[in-house]
Amino acid sequence: MTGRNYQIGSPISPEFTPRLEARHRSSKLWEMIFKLSTIFGILVLALLMLTIINSLAGYVATENTVDPASLAVNGTPLDELDKDTLVTILQENVSKGLFRQIEREKPVEERSQEEIYNLILDKVIEPKVVKTWPLSESIFNRPAVLAEAAEQYPTATVNFTFWVNSTFLSSPQSSNPLLAGVRTAILGSLWIILITTLIAFPLGVGAAIYLEEYASDNRFNRIIQTNINNLAGVPSIIYGMLGLALFVRVLEPLTSGAMFGMTVDPSTANGRTILSASLTLAILILPLLIINGQEAIRSVPNSLREASYGVGATQWQTIWHHVLPNAISGILTGTILSISRAFGETAPLVVIGAATYITYDPDGPFSKFTTLPIQVYQWTARPQEVFRNLAAGGILVLLLMLLTVNAAAIIFRNRQSKHKL
Repeated sequence: MTGRNYQIGSPISPEFTPRLEARHRSSKLWEMIFKLSTIFGILVLALLMLTIINSLAGYVATENTVDPASLAVNGTPLDELDKDTLVTILQENVSKGLFRQIEREKPVEERSQEEIYNLILDKVIEPKVVKTWPLSESIFNRPAVLAEAAEQYPTATVNFTFWVNSTFLSSPQSSNPLLAGVRTAILGSLWIILITTLIAFPLGVGAAIYLEEYASDNRFNRIIQTNINNLAGVPSIIYGMLGLALFVRVLEPLTSGAMFGMTVDPSTANGRTILSASLTLAILILPLLIINGQEAIRSVPNSLREASYGVGATQWQTIWHHVLPNAISGILTGTILSISRAFGETAPLVVIGAATYITYDPDGPFSKFTTLPIQVYQWTARPQEVFRNLAAGGILVLLLMLLTVNAAAIIFRNRQSKHKL
């Protein structure tokens, strides 16, 4: 060995002292920057959550266009009447055109007593929100809130309302914020995520296996790999344009269900369905699935493959019994990230024609649809302030659903990892 020899514990040479002190100062500076950036991120996230929570509850002043007591029959309150009586009340108190529209959406014979009662609330009684107060003001400034309500809205009913409740979760969308819910949006999101995962997962894993285990290192395969990496960064709205051109228009007979006779009136069928949305989102997350799958497969040691070949296993047997079980944890991690992205997408679904207002539940891949992000977007775009409360409730439901789906996927991934060990 040439050069200077230094012994452990010997004094540091004076020529190194200035540079060592500079490195220590630089290290402390970067440590402080990273700490501040982390604290800033936490504060922003906390502020966002506090803003959402502040809109989830509070005092609400409402006024009815028609007094519910005036619709009672022989002293029986409206909510205790049977379905036939409620249908009669509805028919007598709405216009013939509106009743025909209700019948076209869903015949009253097929509706439950609760659905008819909600229709009377929405179309006849028409409760209207005249003022809302946030949670912080409702708690810390309650006397002033009640005094303001009594002075400015003497005929209104003032109640402390939690916007996320059983009615909110079980009701369809409505133009009346007091009756609006996210049931159709929840079902639409679940349908789309389920079909998207069923389409994208096998395609993504299959492509990753081919590119890592079978494809040779030539110019053609390098071009494919480069394009996959580039597609992962393409804005999502571009995929929406692709879905509109390909799945909604070109493949309309397939995506509308007309090819299978699944539409009531084929002349009015179009491809703006759950299937089109699922195919579009599957293409959107496919590059992410492939890249994460490749990284997981690449992390499996070559010695494991060589040992398998050494005992006479074929390449596919090696992949199926040894490579994939050891890579499944990384593959599922990439799948979780991809599903999370698809769950929150709005732009591509708006482009392909997701409904911003829909009152009936999707019942299959050929149904019209809406999703929770689109529902939240539609509420935030409304001019009435009360819809901001509904948007906050929709955001909370979206976060809880996303956490639930991710937690289920993580539990499944961990179980697969334990079985591998």
